Amino acid sequence: MPVIMVVDDEKHILELVRFNLEREGYQVISAADGAQCLELARTQSPDLIVLDVMLPEIDGLEVCRELRKNTKTKNIPIIMLSAKAEELDRVLGLEIGADDYVTKPFSPRELVARIKARLRNVRHEKERKNESTKKSLMDFGRLVIDEDRFDVYVDGIKQEFTLKEFELLRFMARRPGKVFSREQLLESVWGYDYLGDTRTIDVHIRHIRQKLEHLPEGPRLIETVRGVGYRFKEN
Repeated sequence: MPVIMVVDDEKHILELVRFNLEREGYQVISAADGAQCLELARTQSPDLIVLDVMLPEIDGLEVCRELRKNTKTKNIPIIMLSAKAEELDRVLGLEIGADDYVTKPFSPRELVARIKARLRNVRHEKERKNESTKKSLMDFGRLVIDEDRFDVYVDGIKQEFTLKEFELLRFMARRPGKVFSREQLLESVWGYDYLGDTRTIDVHIRHIRQKLEHLPEGPRLIETVRGVGYRFKEN
């Protein structure tokens, strides 16, 4: 259940927004001033904040700035709420980090619709990022290769791989079951103009196997094919 924080010093506004959000199934927490908002945002981590601009002590614009500075709160969507309808105020609110702006008097149905839309956008963005992350990970159970970060994890523990060791492991892991000669691996990982001999491959394979030996199947993940070369074992 998404948690919405509503920040307003007018009690009837708080109750009106709370009523409409709870009717839609949201959990609501409230704050009557900027300082309380900042504290609750850090400790409660709401999914979205409806933030009034005209607040006592710390106004909503300053609260928005502070929320965007803090690593715990910088990504929480913020919908500004204010009686100020001037374009300059709306632009300023958006420039300092607000995601949307609703002016008073407002329709509770419109506010709820904007909250739903913003949460939907956040969910879609998270799904997109998760999908992108999944595509960058090659997961072989206890062995995980992170292609974007050039990292290798064995049982969740990061292993120290040199760049060429990583590139060699990644190249073979992308093509499980396919046998590569030492010459093919040299050309593919080191480049066509590399002047070293094929024993370079044997040395790197040995180092990779040593780093995978924490896994019972680790040393056997890269199989030697006699008279030909190596292959990454298929599941």
